[in-house]
Amino acid sequence: MQDTLFELPAPSAPTPRPLRNARGELIEPGPPAPRLRRPNRTQIELRPVDLDSLLAPDHQARVVWEFVESLDLSELYAKIKAVEGVRGRDATDPRVLMALWLYATLDGVGSARALDRYTKQHDVYRWICGGVPTNYHTLASFRVGHVELLDRLLTTSVATLLDAGAVTMQRVSQDGIRVRANAGAASFRRRPTLEERLKDAEAQVEALRRELEEDPAATSRRQKAARQRAVKERQERVQQALAQLPEVEATKARKKKADKAKARVSTTDPDARTMKMADGGFRPAYNGQFAVDTDSQVIVGVDVTNAGSDLNQMPPMLDQLEERYEMRPKEYLVDGGFAKRQAIEEATEGGTIVYAPVNKPKDSTRDRHKPRPGDSPVVAQWRKRMGTDAAKEIYKERAATVECVNAHVRNRGLRQFLVRGLQKVRAVLLWQAIAHNVARGAKLRRAQLAPAN
Repeated sequence: MQDTLFELPAPSAPTPRPLRNARGELIEPGPPAPRLRRPNRTQIELRPVDLDSLLAPDHQARVVWEFVESLDLSELYAKIKAVEGVRGRDATDPRVLMALWLYATLDGVGSARALDRYTKQHDVYRWICGGVPTNYHTLASFRVGHVELLDRLLTTSVATLLDAGAVTMQRVSQDGIRVRANAGAASFRRRPTLEERLKDAEAQVEALRRELEEDPAATSRRQKAARQRAVKERQERVQQALAQLPEVEATKARKKKADKAKARVSTTDPDARTMKMADGGFRPAYNGQFAVDTDSQVIVGVDVTNAGSDLNQMPPMLDQLEERYEMRPKEYLVDGGFAKRQAIEEATEGGTIVYAPVNKPKDSTRDRHKPRPGDSPVVAQWRKRMGTDAAKEIYKERAATVECVNAHVRNRGLRQFLVRGLQKVRAVLLWQAIAHNVARGAKLRRAQLAPAN
């Protein structure tokens, strides 16, 4: 039987077309041109797909959303002015903003503008939004506008893990992480320059006020508001820098009286201070502090200071832990930069055993672990304790816990703050801590549910 209704001629090889060069001369034909499937990006496609099917069941974004749904955000909802029966645009759900920043922190996204782009282009962020529109102004304001709430969320989230037994706080380690500030070295000015800048800023404010009074229609309302805001903010920053200057001058004077006149403060970020960084260079920075439970690697305490030294940072963190959880850790691991005698005595009086290395003495023949004549009983006991093999084995956990957490937050983009001021910097560190604990808590729960081999 034939497969066709009519008899077809046998197929023949295609006859190559004669090819000619630019002068019209015949040239030898080459091999046949390949047939290709080329992209057609103007083709309209209708694909039935929902956002929920774009994410795997165990995706980290689902873990973040589950955590956010368990939070009590009633104080955020109470501040929303868009209510039933009142005209106006609907407000963005605070749970969406909370989930966006938590996942963005885990994903290493630290810019509100970048996060705004991802909510329109990236399937994971689109899934979190669920069709809710966002803009970078709302995202930026939400990130730094609720520091007290974030601080309470850190406490409640860790307290939940404490109740579940995932966190014990029997042994806690602390370390500082110096992060570059959002200010340049050239923005630091001495008192004469700051006073001159303040006079210029006040003159600009007055000139703008007179201009607007003489000719209110000189600029549009939006341009007028922008100019007023920019000039006012410049004036406020210089005033803040002058207010911070006495503290810096006092610090310089304690070291050397002649250096008091060399004290400088940034006009970009008055709270920032020049610090020695991990690479040995000096840059404007903040000194963040994390306290980590060694058993679970959960961050239990967060603090930030503009002091470049860790020498006085242990007592405030221990007080913070007691205030948060009504308990102090039994053992506390810190590096040599925290080992101040008074701090060790205060911690021991509170029932905490400190594990910190003893600094090398100038006299190389003296045993560093042997008590010195001026030592108190607590300090003498600390010296002898750190010379034992058991203490050295315990101290190894510091590098494996808090330094590991510091490395994680570095990898999540915490290399330079994009915000300014101690309060906003603290907000960023709290986001890092809560996001880290969400991921760590999920891993701990999976480990508890996994069958024993």
